[in-house]
Amino acid sequence: MITQKTKYALKALMVLGDAGKEALTIEQIAQRSGAPKRFLEHILIDLRKAGYLAAKRGRAGGYHLIRDPKTIALGALLQQIDGPIAPLPCLSRRSYQRCADCPDEAACKLRQVFGQVFYSYLVLIDSLSLDDLLVRPAAAAALELHALPEAHPGD
Repeated sequence: MITQKTKYALKALMVLGDAGKEALTIEQIAQRSGAPKRFLEHILIDLRKAGYLAAKRGRAGGYHLIRDPKTIALGALLQQIDGPIAPLPCLSRRSYQRCADCPDEAACKLRQVFGQVFYSYLVLIDSLSLDDLLVRPAAAAALELHALPEAHPGD
C-alpha cells in the first residue's frame, strides 16, 4: 500500500499533468488535489529536487511538470517518495541489506515466496506511468483505496 504522502504526491502530479504547461500555485494544486497545503509544500519541493517539476516565480508563477507524464514511471516515483518498496530488506534493489536473522538467503522460504510476489509487483508497477493515472480513471481511483495513513508506532 502507498502512504498518504505518496498519495498526495501522485494527486498533485495528476493535477499538474492535467494542467499541461500552465504553472499552478500551491494553493491551486492543494484545492484541486485535496491535499493539505502545508503538507503539499514539502512534497512539491521534493518533487522539484527529483527533477519532476519546475518552479516559476512571479505573478504567473507556480509549479509545472517538466517531464512528459508517459516518462514518469510509478515504480521509480514510489521509491523516490517513500524509499525502498521491497517487503524484505534482502529483496531491495537499491537498499539491499542481508536479514540479520537469516543464515542462508538461498534457502530462505520467506525470501523465496516474497521474492516471487515482489517481482510480479515490480513488473506491474514499473509498467505504469503517471500518464496511466491521467488517462485511466480506474487507476487513479485505486489510489483512494490503497493509501495508508502515515506510520504510527506498532505499524
